[in-house]
Amino acid sequence: MIDTREDYLAAVEALAAGSGPFGVDAERASGYRYSQRAYLIQVFRTGAGTFLFDPPAVGDFSELAAVMADEEWILHAASQDLPCLREVGLEPVRIFDTELGARLAGLPRVGLGAVVEQLLGIHLAKEHSAADWSTRPLPQSWLVYAALDVELLPRLRDEIASILDADDKNEIARQEFQAVLDRPVVERAEPWRRLSGVQSLRNARLLAIARELWIARDSYAQEIDTAPGRLVPDASLVAAARRAPTTKKELAGIKEFTGRASRSQLDRWFAAIEAGRVTEDLPALRPPSDQLPPPRIWADRNPEANARLKAVRPALDELAQSMSLPLENLLTPDFVRRVAWSPPEPLSAESIDRALEELGARPWQRAATAQLIADIFVDPPQEASASAETDS
Repeated sequence: MIDTREDYLAAVEALAAGSGPFGVDAERASGYRYSQRAYLIQVFRTGAGTFLFDPPAVGDFSELAAVMADEEWILHAASQDLPCLREVGLEPVRIFDTELGARLAGLPRVGLGAVVEQLLGIHLAKEHSAADWSTRPLPQSWLVYAALDVELLPRLRDEIASILDADDKNEIARQEFQAVLDRPVVERAEPWRRLSGVQSLRNARLLAIARELWIARDSYAQEIDTAPGRLVPDASLVAAARRAPTTKKELAGIKEFTGRASRSQLDRWFAAIEAGRVTEDLPALRPPSDQLPPPRIWADRNPEANARLKAVRPALDELAQSMSLPLENLLTPDFVRRVAWSPPEPLSAESIDRALEELGARPWQRAATAQLIADIFVDPPQEASASAETDS
């Protein structure tokens, strides 16, 4: 555990003297802390060894960032760790994602333990994956677990790369890895709507109360750096909003209103309920959305689109199987639904290609699917059209 500047600078020097790509992982305290910051960052490099950095203690990672800047980083499920790595100034320019690579290679299971066992014949115990990594001092068994998560990444990368190379998927993988790096951070306009069960509140005033309760909980959770759900569960907030109590005593008497801060912060929660009760800023019952209707009602709402979707899905599935790819990696299902719902005019492979590009499909995905989609949309199989008519 590297938690002093002296040890940190020595580790950076050792890593600089190593060779090849860096195996990188990060451990957070999701479910325990409010923030998604890294509480441990593991780095391995051939010829240097494994180093476990304590981010709060180290502070400035600029020297390590400089050493790692031009090399490939190997991560497993990179999208999970990139935000907390970027938060401390560690920003890769080139990655190899072993989880995504395993998907592209057509492996049946892509969790780190499963892939390591299948390709390297080594069993990894994953008992500490959901631990509170903000704990100090970290138990030795946790440190061993964390080290093993990165020590095997270079070997795993090479095994997956060999499969991708044999299947002529190197360019596919390159584009997919770059897409992970380029993926923008999207902030939800109304994050309080993520409250589990909030959709059961079918009254704008009750939704306003739920919103104010969520804001109060989120603010307090951030203040004391604790996961919101550990203070008061979602179900408790929704139950309180549904009852809309008019007194603190009534709020305290709601049996579903539980959680370790449900009574100690009763004033806070009741103030939120009061704010929701009097606000003139009432939320819409249904938030603005560009989401398409669920496919189960397409037969009534848009039968032509329904026929197109029913015709193209099995064709894409067959193509994905022939390429040993999961269907969702061949082409994002939402993209398929959108071009089926409202195909470009005039309809052609070129116009489908442009539409998919605007949606965010990678070049390899468009090259593999645009012509196929266009051919089916121009002349959907008769059985798909007949099925759509029957469904309607």
